[in-house]
Amino acid sequence: MKSVDQILRTKAVQGVATIAPSATAQEAAAVMASKRIGALVVMEGDTIVGMVSERDMARKLVQSDRRAKMTLVSDIMTSPVMYVETTHTNEECMALMTDNRMRHLPVLQRGKLVGLISIGDLVKDVISEQQFIIEQLEHYITGEHA
Repeated sequence: MKSVDQILRTKAVQGVATIAPSATAQEAAAVMASKRIGALVVMEGDTIVGMVSERDMARKLVQSDRRAKMTLVSDIMTSPVMYVETTHTNEECMALMTDNRMRHLPVLQRGKLVGLISIGDLVKDVISEQQFIIEQLEHYITGEHA
């Protein structure tokens, strides 16, 4: 069972993409597209005030017939934001995401934003752990030593 800290260290891209609540939905979409990500943490200074995702864009912007150039991130973001600490486990994060139908969780350490984990990060970690166990069992069954 890995901690969030361990999972963050395995991510190819470090850091967290953020945006201000005063930015437009069009700016948020452009950042997500350029970084090939599905969500941004909405920050006001050092404080997390929301999350904006592709889902927010689809549900709150498109379905409401709003214009992306005219709509502020603060109008479509999800708030308040659930988050985890670096000491939380993969399983705790998966339970939180599943129970609350979320795909992204900001990660805090001593109150500061240090990362963002997605459901994809967690699934990748579970698959990696399962693959390791399978390899160990195969070695045990065949008598081979790594």
